[in-house]
Amino acid sequence: MSTPKRSVLITGCSDGGMGSALAIAFNTAGFHVYATARNPSKMTGLTSLGIETLQLDIQSESSIADCVKKIPSLDILVNNAGSQFLMPIADINIAEAKKLYDLNVWGHIAVIQAFLPLLLKSPNAIIVNQTSIGANLAMPFQAVYNSSKAALALLTESLRFELQPFGIKVVDLRTGVVNTNLVKNVQENSDPKLPAGSIYEPAKEVVEKALRQEQFEGKGMSARQWAELVVGDLQKSNPPRVIWRGDSAWLVRVQSVLPSGLFDGAIKKMTGLDVVEQIVKK
Repeated sequence: MSTPKRSVLITGCSDGGMGSALAIAFNTAGFHVYATARNPSKMTGLTSLGIETLQLDIQSESSIADCVKKIPSLDILVNNAGSQFLMPIADINIAEAKKLYDLNVWGHIAVIQAFLPLLLKSPNAIIVNQTSIGANLAMPFQAVYNSSKAALALLTESLRFELQPFGIKVVDLRTGVVNTNLVKNVQENSDPKLPAGSIYEPAKEVVEKALRQEQFEGKGMSARQWAELVVGDLQKSNPPRVIWRGDSAWLVRVQSVLPSGLFDGAIKKMTGLDVVEQIVKK
């Protein structure tokens, strides 16, 4: 009798993103993949490969419940869905910022709670939370996004302890720079602008360029290579509790143990804050 395939469910699998790349890599590795997205029509690339796709809005209790009913068993849950929010702290729209936390933090907890009964039945269950190297890095204009990832990272570490008695492994996926459509989506869907009266108004052009993430456009490890490395890590008999993959991941990992402020100059230059500082001081 053949051994049944291990199964994995991945959230946020729209074509061109990291979730889609993970779905393809897991499928190639022989897993039964449940690729999910809020809008299934955005997963046509995965459907064409024969990968099972399902609708799942991680901010909807009914959507989560409907998805759980369609999954007979589950070995790996990958919480990948998420979004960005870029704005100086002085100009944050708090209501919009709370929506990001609902997606990047509480949505994942809701999914974990819903699928936990299935994972408890698996002999080798793993929960993977996609955080970011941003969880370790203070970046100008990215405080809301990075702090949401830092919150998820700490929740992930606590969950790792809490689920050890049940034999479920919990992994924090600290992803670096990966070449996906994320920057394109920020530019096309949100096109962030400074509000009227911002203290950064004199340097509006420079700041808004940073908000559009132009410095990362076309940069990073290929999504395919990143996904294959991550899937390889997760297939180890004892997966790392923190997986560092993607461009600059190793650098941020080293930076996290070095004296605070050592990379301030590089970060200011990367985000244009050095130019902003010159302008506002005139």
